[in-house]
Amino acid sequence: MPPKSKTVQVLDILEKHIPTPETELNYSSPYELLVSVILSAQCTDKRVNMVTPALFERFPTPAKLALATFDEVFALIRSISYPNNKSKHLIKTANLIVQDFKGKVPRQYDDLLKLPGVGRKTANVVNSVLYNEPRMAVDTHVFRVSNRLGIAKGKTPLAIEKQLTAAIPDKRIPQAHHYLILHGRYTCLARKPKCKKCPLTKICNYYQENLA
Repeated sequence: MPPKSKTVQVLDILEKHIPTPETELNYSSPYELLVSVILSAQCTDKRVNMVTPALFERFPTPAKLALATFDEVFALIRSISYPNNKSKHLIKTANLIVQDFKGKVPRQYDDLLKLPGVGRKTANVVNSVLYNEPRMAVDTHVFRVSNRLGIAKGKTPLAIEKQLTAAIPDKRIPQAHHYLILHGRYTCLARKPKCKKCPLTKICNYYQENLA
């Protein structure tokens, strides 16, 4: 049997330390997940979860949101980063879902990318979380952790996405996405990584080169 790749070794270790590898966004439908992920761009999940209950109570379906005014949506998400653009994106996305997809969030990847405010990361999250598809969403946490560990090297999220997808078995990619995000969110912090509490130091390039 060939030796495991470093990426798989990382996942095996994180699997023992992160018992519930799942999104921390609160949602109860594909529509709510899509909206939450759009809102989470450059914003914390914690903040998004504080805002979405009132938003979903007011606009529980794409059809309801499609009829909203900019001011109505903005008032509910004003504490989110970039509320102007996100308010516009949410209303336009809701309209497109109603007009082109019979009021349901599309499952096809290319269709998701047609929605305003939806890029590769958002589409990957939706497909991965909802349908367990082998899509690797690369946010700031995954980007940072991958480069520090040395399991993927690159200057763009797409470069990291391609390397991780190639190195990880398809069936493990949905969970791998969460392992790396959660590790970056709570252990491998941007400014002050908690290396003393990290189970990956023996195989981490950053630790071996800077702290060992």
